[in-house]
Amino acid sequence: MSDATQTAIRAYPQHRARRQTPKPFAGIERSTDITLRTGPDYPAIASSAEFHDLRRKVIRFVFPMTALFLVWYLGYVLLAAYQTELMARPVLGLINIGLLLGIGQFVSTVLITTAYVRFAERSVDPLVEELRAEVDASTAPAADGDRR
Repeated sequence: MSDATQTAIRAYPQHRARRQTPKPFAGIERSTDITLRTGPDYPAIASSAEFHDLRRKVIRFVFPMTALFLVWYLGYVLLAAYQTELMARPVLGLINIGLLLGIGQFVSTVLITTAYVRFAERSVDPLVEELRAEVDASTAPAADGDRR
């Protein structure tokens, strides 16, 4: 049979219907049946009060910092585009205001990153660990081997 004939045969739905489901390999079964899956119940976690508190805490830090940085960055770009004489004003030798503000962009990025890392270590990570411990406890196998 030619390749074209084989491709045409495979295209027919009845040919697909005859395919058998793959057999388990070495005791491993890849199933799409959700009842056979084990692990955390993500919808339940996402709807929990602890998760909402965690999200709210992260959002209260991330959104204001993002807005602040965007205003600072866009202000720098607008000054560079429309206030060239201000940006070209020398401060010390060949160093001008534009150069200092440009370096300030890098410095502010490092400061915001450092602030977020500290915030995450102090406020977010402990809550994540508590939530993870609760999830691990609820998905741990019972003494008789059944899932809770």
